[in-house]
Amino acid sequence: MANTILGGKDKVRVAVAQAAPVFFNKEKTLEKACRLIAEAGAGGAELIAFPEAFISGYPAYFTCGQATPRETFVAYSLGLQDSALSLDGEETEPLCRAAREAGTYVVMGANELDDRVGSRTVYNTLVFISPEGKVLGRHRKLMPTFTERTYWGWGSGADLRVFDTRIGRLGGLICWENHMVLVRAAMIHRGEEIHVANWPGTLGSGGRGRQAADRAHHDHDDMHVAIREHAFEAGAFVVSAHGLLRDEDLTPPWDRLRADPAMNYRWATGGSAVVDPTGRYLTPPCYGQETILYADCEANAIKAAKALFDSLGHYARWDVVQLLVREEGWEPELALRKEQARAARVLPAAELRRISERYEIPLEKLEALLGELGLSH
Repeated sequence: MANTILGGKDKVRVAVAQAAPVFFNKEKTLEKACRLIAEAGAGGAELIAFPEAFISGYPAYFTCGQATPRETFVAYSLGLQDSALSLDGEETEPLCRAAREAGTYVVMGANELDDRVGSRTVYNTLVFISPEGKVLGRHRKLMPTFTERTYWGWGSGADLRVFDTRIGRLGGLICWENHMVLVRAAMIHRGEEIHVANWPGTLGSGGRGRQAADRAHHDHDDMHVAIREHAFEAGAFVVSAHGLLRDEDLTPPWDRLRADPAMNYRWATGGSAVVDPTGRYLTPPCYGQETILYADCEANAIKAAKALFDSLGHYARWDVVQLLVREEGWEPELALRKEQARAARVLPAAELRRISERYEIPLEKLEALLGELGLSH
């Protein structure tokens, strides 16, 4: 049906997996992800979202402190590549099977190894999987933040997607992309109804030395400000998945990083939440524990919010401001086929006459000159 909300459903149950990866261990992290998907499905979830780079660990923890020895950096970079996910079907099959068996959409944060032959670039990626066990698509982070640029490539407009699903129009952005005003506007203009935001933790959580009560001041944290503002501006639900990492999640050989002064994951304490279209918490932030958070998202909440502020309708002024989005992906090599090259060298007769008249060159002389240059008409 045209212009339905949440795929025509009265409500959709969503879940957030606030869990730690088995750091840089792809196989064990995939096993853990599948268990969490099964648990969420048993809990009635029609969507489950995972934190940023859940498969298989957020790499930029490593450069948050002091400089590190070259050999440690090299080992860490190789470990990142080896534990990254390839979207070639074989490695995503366990996730697809788990989604199919649970009957739920999965939005997975992953380090993704480039599928271009010969490239070893890793991207920070959201992978979208359907309840039928199919990869719907991906979103690669457009701009890695600060030291993240050491490890991740840049995404393109081809991955700026909102998927039309049976639970509504589903999209997502990664970490500080949720502060990129024009990028968020592009998602809003695509009619987003459920927005997944994922993060490596919560910067304002203050680390592990603070009590949970102190962490309740999430209104002062940029991440929680961002998700509440996006929910209101989009008139959408925001499912916010925040990372968790503890000492015990650094298993051999990566357990040595616990003592590395460059390894800073004190703020990987969670903070996951679900926000309604008015910017209020349906499920308030949860810190310091592995858990699955649930929330029921009601279609009427979107209707009520948009009755007041509809950024695609009565509160839009396309006659004053418009957004230009470059959707095509850019490639390092473009093959120009012979027929394309031939077509590119052909000038229409009308264009020849225009040039002839403008520059007062006889048409016969212009045709002869084009022939000398290897062009035709």
